[in-house]
Amino acid sequence: MMAWFRSLYARVTLVTAAVAAIATLITGLVGAQLIRAATVDQARLSLAREAQALSVSGSVTDLASLRELAFGEEGRIALVQPDGTVSGAGRRLVSQAVVKKVLSGQPFSQTETVSGTPVVVEARPLAAGGGLVLVEPVSAVNQASGALVARLLWALALGFAFAVGGGALVARWVARPLVRVSRAARRLAGGERGVAVDGGGPTEVREVSHALEALDASLATSEGRQREFLLSISHELRTPLTALHGYAEALADGVIPGEDVPRVGRTLSAETERLDHFVRDLLELARLEADDFRVDAQPFDAAGLLPVVVEAWRGVWEPSGVVVRADVAGPLPVVTDARRLRQLLDGLVENALRITPAGAPVVLAGREEGSAVVLEVRDGGPGLSDEDLARAFDRGALRARYHGERKVGTGLGLSIAHRLAARLGAELTAGRAPEGGASFALRLPAARGG
Repeated sequence: MMAWFRSLYARVTLVTAAVAAIATLITGLVGAQLIRAATVDQARLSLAREAQALSVSGSVTDLASLRELAFGEEGRIALVQPDGTVSGAGRRLVSQAVVKKVLSGQPFSQTETVSGTPVVVEARPLAAGGGLVLVEPVSAVNQASGALVARLLWALALGFAFAVGGGALVARWVARPLVRVSRAARRLAGGERGVAVDGGGPTEVREVSHALEALDASLATSEGRQREFLLSISHELRTPLTALHGYAEALADGVIPGEDVPRVGRTLSAETERLDHFVRDLLELARLEADDFRVDAQPFDAAGLLPVVVEAWRGVWEPSGVVVRADVAGPLPVVTDARRLRQLLDGLVENALRITPAGAPVVLAGREEGSAVVLEVRDGGPGLSDEDLARAFDRGALRARYHGERKVGTGLGLSIAHRLAARLGAELTAGRAPEGGASFALRLPAARGG
């Protein structure tokens, strides 16, 4: 039972019922008052017409002929004599104010309280002197309006019932598609993909259905890429492990001659270093996605960093025949973590040197563009297609695409660079370089002097 009260269907129904009840109550109270007021006005109008007709007819001579003109059981009629004497059944309900008005030759039309009784009074002066007074107690008028009030209440009760029923239908119309959407969401959370989400109902529920369908498609795409990435990792780990295992067995069996041991040792060392590099990339990627990744932002000139990176990699690019240079235009003041920025540039340079052939250039460029500092790493390698540029920072995407065609790394370098750029408050984009290869541009906010 409590679960039903907590449901959207129950809450919408109960809220609709509460609103309908309040509206019915207010309408009933106001309507009853309006009916009673209208009935009093109608009684006064009827009395006024009757009093006016009798006062001008000239036939008012005694009370006996007037008693039959009483309005209802509670109706009263009275005559005011020229000397001020009041006679008739209604004399108790005739005030001195009415007597004075009539004797002065003025009509009287008012609702007043006489001897504690609210009454409707219509008085007219007579041509022969004195006057005629017609009195109707308000209680008698209200009794006449009781039937109308009762009908109003029945109408309001019927309207309330229809409102509650309509609210229940609306609640069902809203809640049912939401239930279907929630079931589809639970199926998605349980790992099922390709779930048909047909919520129907209001526009907002259909929008939620479309959002879940988009989420389903995104999850399927993301999980597919994760599977590709895991396969890539498995392959990357299996290759050096196979070499290590094979050489280890050969050493254990004593089948490797003594003169080949140094060569085998160098091979084992290279494969171990390759594994270590891969593991470090994975750890760095995990750190970048953690909430406690630390960034120490300080103001410095990024223009001085580019030549330092060029010199640091000289031992790699000079023997390979690649021409690396720095192209810096003026000072480049930024506020960021210099060590992390150097790490990011090192990763981009390493990636560029891997695919750039001998004789081709790698350029580290820096310039100011408006309120931003742009640092670029451009190469003269084979470049990237439009599809490659769209997926350049996805884990393992380029490695899976070009494995066996080009020299590739672990498939994590560009993903690490992209996440590191975001942590530094910068934007890293991929494009085409004028040198013929790929260009990776890092855009940071320029620091302005105060």
